[in-house]
Amino acid sequence: MSKVDTAWLRMDSPCNLMMIMGVWILKPGLQYPQVCERLADRLLKYPRFSQRVQLDATGANWVTDTRFDIHRHVRLEKLPASARKHPQQALQARLAELAMQPLDMRYPLWEYRLIEHFDGGSALIVRIHHCIADGLALISVIQSMVDGGLEPPTRSSKPAPLSGLDAAEEWMSHALIEPLTVAAVKALEVAGESAVQAFEAVGDPRHVLEKWLALGLHKSREGSSEAARLAYQVLRDGAALALMADDSPTRLKGMPGQSKRVAWCQPIPLDEVRAVGKALHCSINDVLLSCVAGAIGQYLKGHGDAVDGQEIRAMVPVNLRPMTQAYKLGNKFGLAPVVLPIGMDNPIERVLEVRRRMGELKGSLQPLLAFALLAVAGILVKPVQDAMLSLFSRKTTAVMTNVPGPREKLSFCGATLEQALFWVPQSGTVGLGVSILSYGGGVQFGVITDSSLCPDPQAIIDQFAPEFDKLKWLTLMLPWGEE
Repeated sequence: MSKVDTAWLRMDSPCNLMMIMGVWILKPGLQYPQVCERLADRLLKYPRFSQRVQLDATGANWVTDTRFDIHRHVRLEKLPASARKHPQQALQARLAELAMQPLDMRYPLWEYRLIEHFDGGSALIVRIHHCIADGLALISVIQSMVDGGLEPPTRSSKPAPLSGLDAAEEWMSHALIEPLTVAAVKALEVAGESAVQAFEAVGDPRHVLEKWLALGLHKSREGSSEAARLAYQVLRDGAALALMADDSPTRLKGMPGQSKRVAWCQPIPLDEVRAVGKALHCSINDVLLSCVAGAIGQYLKGHGDAVDGQEIRAMVPVNLRPMTQAYKLGNKFGLAPVVLPIGMDNPIERVLEVRRRMGELKGSLQPLLAFALLAVAGILVKPVQDAMLSLFSRKTTAVMTNVPGPREKLSFCGATLEQALFWVPQSGTVGLGVSILSYGGGVQFGVITDSSLCPDPQAIIDQFAPEFDKLKWLTLMLPWGEE
């Protein structure tokens, strides 16, 4: 198992499990044998889904599960009889329970649960441990599972030459990850019970920045202007990442408990989001992030909190590989810190501010540096890894991801996939996860929260559509013309 995947494996905690969780709403309904047959035929073409994790002194390894049984990983699920009147609320409650139930380490770390009779169709719940793959990699798996899906591509025997971001990552691997890993290991060898203190010595931001600066100077002496430029960018972006201030102290931050709440909204028309973005010269992502900021701000104000001028930081995954390589699974993404202006009431002003901040992040190496830190975390002992995560937790209120899905609705075993929803895991003491998925001509928001920090995430969800409507109508009221 790669060091980054190992880091995700060991990130489970009593308050946050590292599972990607989702649900498909399908019509007409499915039968259990159909689902078992399809998953056995399509999913198991990816060897990772028939492998379990084996831990030893050197780390973690993938080994084939010789006792693999598809019926252990595909289960029938029933909701209580009261679900007939309120099916969405019953499904949300069950998903919240499953969000805190660990997967069985004796077997491959994934499972599907089929609710055969749900709201005139069926619901298919999936839980996959993050160490298997990230969300974008799982998109390629889904594409091979649906009706008419393509076979997983075979691995190339000869690796393609590195270019662009891949080349930068290769440089980072040798120039940053390896030196920091060696330093961490040497420190931990002599640390013994003082592992956390050792981490403080190795992980002190100024100490790390000195190391990055030394690497940059070394590269520049070699006469490579490109390497010198990249080294400077590493220093600049590393400083921004390592020296981030702690996040705003809102009711959404604090020590999580051990129960979750899950919520989602009905789809917003993607064409309308696209039209607003085009009119304001913003991306679809800018528009959606602005709606998230507005919804959270309205939620906090609804609880009597003052939010004027307030900002919160969300960690947003950034893909670090071409989608043509996603079938290899594993985790290949970094994290970009996005500061959301929740205290801005004016929707136009807010979306333009989000656009400005997202523009500043373009070309940043911060996601790559976060990836590097995860690689380092994969070799550290658990107390040290936890100490590293606590640093990021203090600086972050939410984990947020935006995944573009197919424009047309898919079908699975002959049933139409009406809605596709998923929730991202939170690490450390982060208690809020926001997921955005565009699918079948609509955009849906999903929220998962810690019940002690936010017992009613539906109150956040219910603000997304109104916030978009305000932005849409104000955009229509702006002066029209070429400018």
